[in-house]
Amino acid sequence: MEQNLNQTLTTILNKLRALERTAKTVLNLDECAAYTGLAKSYLYKLTALCKIPHYKPTGKRIFFKREEIDAWLLRNPVATEEELDRRANEYMKRW
Repeated sequence: MEQNLNQTLTTILNKLRALERTAKTVLNLDECAAYTGLAKSYLYKLTALCKIPHYKPTGKRIFFKREEIDAWLLRNPVATEEELDRRANEYMKRW
């Protein structure tokens, strides 16, 4: 019984921490990794290659704006079949 209660409390605490992360506007590396699901090592690589927007106010610690990370994650949309069909039909109507 006590073990179930501890597991339940741990689950609730983890969910609260995740909710807190989504409310923050600036994320540190650990929070960004948890938010995006990307490995910290991969985020380090992306920052070193200047492939992801980030900030280093002290020259060491890395921070990310959640809004910019959201935009970065959604930067290359893939059209659905329905969208491609619609575009093809519009193109054909021009001729």
